[in-house]
Amino acid sequence: MDDLFFTGGVFGGTRGARVVPLEKGVFPLDHECELEKKGYLNCQKTSGHQPETCREFSKKYLQCRMEK
Repeated sequence: MDDLFFTGGVFGGTRGARVVPLEKGVFPLDHECELEKKGYLNCQKTSGHQPETCREFSKKYLQCRMEK
């Protein structure tokens, strides 16, 4: 039984296991709110990344994500 405790590392994970990131675009939300996302990012670029300027775009994007 002691072998089971130590095989998973300190917190139950596997040491030395290679972590592979997910491919870009695998979540449905990556595609469903594309217009809102583009509007927000465009606003950010044109405003010099001032969050208060793009607040309405941010609200629209987050609302779209909550609805999906």
